[in-house]
Amino acid sequence: MAAFFDFNLYYMYTSAQILEKVNTALAALPYDREPAGLYAPIRYVLSLGGKRIRPVLMLMGYNLYREDVDSIMMPALGLETYHNYTLLHDDLMDRADVRRGHPTVHKKWDENAAILSGDSMLVLAYQRMAQCQPEMLPQVMEQFTETALEIGEGQQYDIEFETRNDVTEDEYIEMIRLKTSVLLACALKIGAILAGAPTADADALYDFGEQIGLAFQLQDDYLDVYGDFKVFGKRIGGDILCNKKTYMLINAQLRANDEQRCELTKWLTATTYDEEEKIAAVTHLYDEIGIPQLAQQKIQYYYDLAEKSLAKVNLPEATKQNLWLYAREMLNRQS
Repeated sequence: MAAFFDFNLYYMYTSAQILEKVNTALAALPYDREPAGLYAPIRYVLSLGGKRIRPVLMLMGYNLYREDVDSIMMPALGLETYHNYTLLHDDLMDRADVRRGHPTVHKKWDENAAILSGDSMLVLAYQRMAQCQPEMLPQVMEQFTETALEIGEGQQYDIEFETRNDVTEDEYIEMIRLKTSVLLACALKIGAILAGAPTADADALYDFGEQIGLAFQLQDDYLDVYGDFKVFGKRIGGDILCNKKTYMLINAQLRANDEQRCELTKWLTATTYDEEEKIAAVTHLYDEIGIPQLAQQKIQYYYDLAEKSLAKVNLPEATKQNLWLYAREMLNRQS
């Protein structure tokens, strides 16, 4: 079926070119409904920048087969709107003060604004996603809706893990697969669907996105401890302060010796402490136990799986090159 596409007849965009298209389109979105106070936080959230990974992946997935990426820009913006809706509500649930170096919506406005504007973002996401070819609409909306349900399930697992001390690595990986990875996978698959790609290719691209997503979230865990605030855009050590069950903490508890485990437990159960002291102490324990190296190995493991999934996509290697280069950039990111 891949022979249906003539790969010599269309232009392959780089990720940077597609990102520029996405940012231009986002900035041009009109918010002319009333009351203006409902839409101001939405415009604000979508104006804060970010890597725009999900719409870029959707357009790159489409561009594997078609050149006219602008024709599916609105569904791609729908995916970015949905992603930022989840971040808006995540920040509220986590009581996070900063996102991408700026005050979160519940800090800049209030909690009611975060809830209501977030709900409206979800509706806008569906409205934008639905602006695709009518014959593709059922398949696109089925994939998008299943993904949205899975993300909610992942968020619930994340909440439940907060009160558990027996979370396993496998449980954690499944949680981040649902909460983070499936949206990247959805982006690539919907892009392929809208391009009319063979089903086997669309499925392989889904697997590729899912594995890249797992590596991406593990990298996020790593950067939360070892990143640079000026680059990362969030407070370093935030996961440590709230005892978040991350790949880092789960494996530290599993691999610590008796003395290290006692020290780690002391910090996890402390009710009063100096925040910077706790971050420094737990980070030191991670260093002693070898958690940074373990995390990097796991990140590379999922990128290796992703490479194998991309190889299953029945396209010339040159056609897939830009997508793989983008995945490699994600691996080497510092923010």
